Amino acid sequence: MDFDHALFRADLDALPWASYGHAYGSAEDVPGCLRALAGDDDAAADEAQGELYGSILHQGSVYEASAQAVPFLARIAAADIRTADVLLLIGGIAEGGEDPSPEAGDGPPVEAGGGSPAEAGDGLPAEVSDEAGESDEVACRRAVVAQLPLLLGALDHQDRAVRQAAAWAAGWTGAAGADTAVPALRDRAAVETDPLVRAELLSALAQLDPEGTARAATEAIGPDGSPPELRMAALLACVDIGLPWTPAHHEAALALLPLDRLMADRFDQVRNEPLHHLTVTLLLRDTDPDREAVFALLDGALRHGDPEARTEAVWAALTACELSRGAPARLVAALTAAALADGGGAVAAAGDGRAAASGAGSGGGSAAGSGSVGGAAGSGAGAASGDVSGALSALGRLGAYGKPAADLLAARAAGEGDVADRALEALVTVDPVRAAPLLARDLENRPRAFAAACGGPVGSLPTLPYDPELLAAVRRRLGAMEPGSMALPRLAALLTAWGPDAGPAVPELLAQLPAYPRQLPKVLAAVCPPEQRAEVAEALRFLARTAPADDRMEAVRVLHQLTGDHGPLLSLLAERLAAGAGGGDSALRETATAAAALGPAAAPLVPALRAALNAPDADRNNPQMDADIAIAVALHRITGDAAEAVPVLAGVLGDDDGLWRRWTFVRAAEAAAGLGPAGRPLVPVLKGLLADPEQVPSAVLALRAVALDALDTDRSAGLLLDAAEAGAAPAEAVEALVALGVDTLSDEHRARLTELGERDLRVVRFGLSGTIEAADDRLRARIRTAVVGGVRTAVVSPG
Repeated sequence: MDFDHALFRADLDALPWASYGHAYGSAEDVPGCLRALAGDDDAAADEAQGELYGSILHQGSVYEASAQAVPFLARIAAADIRTADVLLLIGGIAEGGEDPSPEAGDGPPVEAGGGSPAEAGDGLPAEVSDEAGESDEVACRRAVVAQLPLLLGALDHQDRAVRQAAAWAAGWTGAAGADTAVPALRDRAAVETDPLVRAELLSALAQLDPEGTARAATEAIGPDGSPPELRMAALLACVDIGLPWTPAHHEAALALLPLDRLMADRFDQVRNEPLHHLTVTLLLRDTDPDREAVFALLDGALRHGDPEARTEAVWAALTACELSRGAPARLVAALTAAALADGGGAVAAAGDGRAAASGAGSGGGSAAGSGSVGGAAGSGAGAASGDVSGALSALGRLGAYGKPAADLLAARAAGEGDVADRALEALVTVDPVRAAPLLARDLENRPRAFAAACGGPVGSLPTLPYDPELLAAVRRRLGAMEPGSMALPRLAALLTAWGPDAGPAVPELLAQLPAYPRQLPKVLAAVCPPEQRAEVAEALRFLARTAPADDRMEAVRVLHQLTGDHGPLLSLLAERLAAGAGGGDSALRETATAAAALGPAAAPLVPALRAALNAPDADRNNPQMDADIAIAVALHRITGDAAEAVPVLAGVLGDDDGLWRRWTFVRAAEAAAGLGPAGRPLVPVLKGLLADPEQVPSAVLALRAVALDALDTDRSAGLLLDAAEAGAAPAEAVEALVALGVDTLSDEHRARLTELGERDLRVVRFGLSGTIEAADDRLRARIRTAVVGGVRTAVVSPG
């Protein structure tokens, strides 16, 4: 169709774009982007397209301006200008949208055979009308459904990319567009010959009409001669529809490996890692047959001869271990086989007999020689080091379940370079006793293993147990360390965890104390033996006299801890309060927390603490609230009077207008609990927190402490279980249940708690990579101990 640029610009200018919103505020820039997108300058059009993806479709989110832009995008596509690209943008807006609620009606009818609304609207302001109170998401879905005649008409386009984009976009029109889209998609599927378009059509039909597409998807799994892209789409459609996973599905998936390449030219970004998607979808069904189907599929994929297939399988296996408690034990043999196949040669032969046996028949022995494939599949470092698929590193995620691979890991760890470091990193979690002396022998050249030994990411995992050889290596490293070394925090974590066993390191710690005045006092407090306390205390006193104010806090705090002398600490706290804490709200919070630890001895600080409080009606950010909470706690602990703390905490807990308040509210609730019965006036705001699953644990514990009679323990137990089952603060929820008393739970609640400890799906669902499994294992052990022990730690409130 001819495109009237002047008319297009006039229609754009007729709308109040500045009053519409997108990801970055006013949408006044959108008309310029749409004009450029429709223009002849390819570079400007590319830039405009990128701008629109950032503003009206920002990371999948849609806005008022997104819906208003759809008719104009449709007019551009209808004019055959950058058609495939524009259809993808329209489809993305539909994907970010939502169907109208059934009560809202179906909206204006759409006829597939009529003229395009994009054409009918020429010459008229194209503002998209919205229903009263309709969300941006619903408005966007409606706007795209109104353009279905354009999308479905493009299914017959001569350009394969346009047909594929049209099918993908139509698939996101949801229930609102299904009645119109499904017949047209089926008609096109009956005559389409291009494998990619056929795959996109099948996926769209599976989304819009799952039940009606089940037979077609099953048939499309097909014989080996069928297009692999279509077979891949059929497998994904079958699991998304909810069909049982059968031997035919299993055989097809293994025959198609590696799978990612079959999605490389698809527009489906939700399922662009097919093996991973199959793993997650089947495991979340939470049935024994589906779990076994996943484990069998991953077992076969991990033993595949193609390094690229093994790489996909390792990623999926790691996700399986994060989701399923049974996965580590079930997959260890196959992961070991993959690691053997990656390494090959003499090093692989050094693995134990069981590992070698588990790799037999996998066809993986020669895979390490496929350098070009392996290099593309794995990271450069992994491929070069013999960990092409990542299986060697993945074994470390299994924890104690990885013990069958310990001999293989130890053999690799005895080598040189990155592969040895990766192997030792895994061995640290699989067999820490065996790992310690290996790490001690080459501490400087094992950065990955050293990080794992010191607690992993941000110290969230257990440290390596004390080992005398490793302590000697740590002392040597401390002695040679330059100021500002990035290794110091890790060394500090390891020594602190060892406690008095690390006492021989006191001379090296004292020598480094001037260079690390903020980090090392706490370490000295943890490791210092009684006979060296006087020497350590003198070093801390010297530091307190000579270091800059900001570097003295830990020294005086530990000095008080070791000797009971609070004079230097009190003097520094007074100095910091007089200077307005000197470092902003975080420093004020630190100062108030230290004052609270002194108790009544900090009475001289009370006037300055009061003066540091924000005004009750102040518009505070989270750090300011955190500082006020710390001051409230300090005033209560110093004076013994909760009168000043109660209104401060009430003000924080009652302010729910800000963002990211979760941990601030948790701290405020914990502070309220510390007030005991004197915090009774806080009951209303604490009960208000019970509506948020993430706040339930701290709110219940606070209510239990301040007004036990106001706490409905049965309802509270139910809310805590709801929170744990939803993965919202599960560890905190379980601790709160234990505090209420496990043997006081109703039969239903006790059964639900027991199920949390025994089910296969992990309760802990969020966390840094590599930490979820360990956190869930700890939680599971805690639940089992509590249930078996029938812990009772509280008196039940009546009613």
